[in-house]
Amino acid sequence: QVQLVESGGGLVQAGSSVRLSCAASGRTFNGRTMGWLRQAPGKEREVVAAITWSGGATNYAESVKGRFTISRDNTKNTVYLQMNRLKPEDAAVYYCAAGRIGVTGLPMGTMSYDSWGQGTQVTVSS
Repeated sequence: QVQLVESGGGLVQAGSSVRLSCAASGRTFNGRTMGWLRQAPGKEREVVAAITWSGGATNYAESVKGRFTISRDNTKNTVYLQMNRLKPEDAAVYYCAAGRIGVTGLPMGTMSYDSWGQGTQVTVSS
């Protein structure tokens, strides 16, 4: 099992930037696709970004494409989400999640992920 701890959230102004970090532990981090998901009040959890084990390929939800960048440093067992030009509608609890063992590619469905972190709140003021 992989353990995930997110950090970096907080209260920010619309138009600003924030970088989230996800520290992973546990040997099953190796080889796994990773994703960032978010859940706003009253809404379903959604995948906003995914990255392959090598970091060579990424995928994004349309709502964040061009503004968010997912990356990873496997030497540090850490995944990042750089969020630029934040909008009020980006406010949510952001979760880091590991793709299920055996999952390949860059899935954008939440069922392809497990081993959630506890989440970090991002609040965007207008």
